[in-house]
Formats: sequence, C-alpha cells, structure tokens
Amino acid sequence: MPTRTARTAWNGTLEQGSGQVELTSSKVGTYEVNFPKRAADEAGGTTSPEELVAAAHSACFAMQLSANIAQAGGTPQSLDVQADVSLGPDQANGGFKLTGITLTVRAEVDGLDAAGFEKAAQEAKAGCPVSKALAGVDITLDAALES
Repeated sequence: MPTRTARTAWNGTLEQGSGQVELTSSKVGTYEVNFPKRAADEAGGTTSPEELVAAAHSACFAMQLSANIAQAGGTPQSLDVQADVSLGPDQANGGFKLTGITLTVRAEVDGLDAAGFEKAAQEAKAGCPVSKALAGVDITLDAALES
C-alpha cells in the first residue's frame, strides 16, 4: 500500500504565526492554518488539524462502512458521513488534545434492516484505519437509515 504525504510550512510564533498545509501526494490544494482561527468558533477560510482529521475520518469510515454493508449482504446506495472533531485542554499532560469525535451517518441501503445496518456501522467505527489510529479519543456513532 502507498504512503501519502502532506507538508506544512510554518512561519512565526504560535499566536502570531501562520502556515500553509499542502496535500503533497494528491496535489489537490494548499490550505492556510493559524492558531487564532483554530481556536475560534468561525474558521474564517482557514483549516485546522482537527478539520483535516475530520475529513480523513469521515472518508475512511464511509469506505469501511460501504465494505461492511456489502459483506453483510446489502447494497449501499448513498452514505452521508459527518465527523465532528473536538479540541480541548489536556488536563493530565498540559496543552490541548482531541477530546472527542462524533461520527454521524445517514444512509440509503438496500438489503439490510436497521439492526443489520447498525451492526455494519459499529464494525466500521471500530475497523476503519483512522478509527484505529485515533483509539485514544472517545469516538461516538449516530447511525440511521433513511427511508
């Protein structure tokens, strides 16, 4: 399997500095980052490590869930996956840490009932490589079929 690469160029201090995150492997873009906007409610056109983790987790979970649904005998028609990643103080070690991730999925699936879908979703939460990498973070799941 390939290795994927991203690169960040940073200038200045944490409070006054800023950087650019480049998605090097795919070459799909370079994105601005800075700490004041990372800690603010409004991102104002900049991304953050937490948003990038959320993007990775939602994509990974969607792929794993699609595979799990097929393994269970269903056919995924559509999956809408949102990952909300929270940052907060790290009381034990100082600084900050990821304090939680909520995965929300709404799906249209043929061939599985709600219980079968819930089982596939829980297995995807546990089995996707990004979930495994984030095992130290509390990950919750809200999964439902849409009619």
